[in-house]
Amino acid sequence: MTYTKEIKIRSLLHIEELEDVRRLECKVWGENDSIPTHQTITAVKNGGLVLGAYYEGQLVGFQYSFPGFNGKSVYLCSHVLATDADFRNKGIGEKLKLAQREEALKLGYSLITWTYDPLESVNGYLNIAKLGGVSSTYIANCYGEMDDLLNSGIPTDRFLVEWHLEQEKSESKKEIEIDFAIANSLVQWDLNREGFPIPSSTLPLPNQDVKLTFVAVPKAFRAIRKTNIEAAVEWRMKTREIFIQLFQQGWEVTGFIKNTQPDSPVHFYVLTKK
Repeated sequence: MTYTKEIKIRSLLHIEELEDVRRLECKVWGENDSIPTHQTITAVKNGGLVLGAYYEGQLVGFQYSFPGFNGKSVYLCSHVLATDADFRNKGIGEKLKLAQREEALKLGYSLITWTYDPLESVNGYLNIAKLGGVSSTYIANCYGEMDDLLNSGIPTDRFLVEWHLEQEKSESKKEIEIDFAIANSLVQWDLNREGFPIPSSTLPLPNQDVKLTFVAVPKAFRAIRKTNIEAAVEWRMKTREIFIQLFQQGWEVTGFIKNTQPDSPVHFYVLTKK
């Protein structure tokens, strides 16, 4: 069943609505780390934003942002986006982000930033490929050790994404062949007994003449984490090392290739020089 045509997105301003947001956040991540309603109501009264996604009057997703300041300019810091498990993979996250962009522009913002786990390929595809965000900052163990339903047992590494709202999303001049990305991925892999990819080796970092480079990430990282935490940690540490080195050399994540080959267990980040 397709829900996206019936999904309604709107800004949330009242205590009762924000209590529903807190309850949904608890359902997704667990009770301990939910954001108090007194925090979200204060944020929306002071330049922040909470958006709710509704299906037949039921809150099924939300997005929470607050103002950020880096000493030079003000931007919108996008902190939490969550969708009810029964409504995932329905395009609701994208609808929330596009609504966030529209509302942020109305409030006078030109930049939205947020963090996400680079090994969560669904988020990578949305944030980089579909929305046009870029990243050149890797934060190792960004939130420390977390015991929630999505982060326990593995360092909380994150990309810092920049979404420049007034810039058009750059389109690739030509489509990149999957076989080319597979051959040139800086992280290579083998398959374990369960059929999941395991990092096996790394290629040398690209020289100055190379225009594009690629880093593989598993298609099913959550499944790997549930069945083989050691393999999940291995992916974390190997990709951490590669991304930090690339960013230090001036590379930037500007694309994400969704690999549709059923027998290939990885997707790819595309990096270009700034």
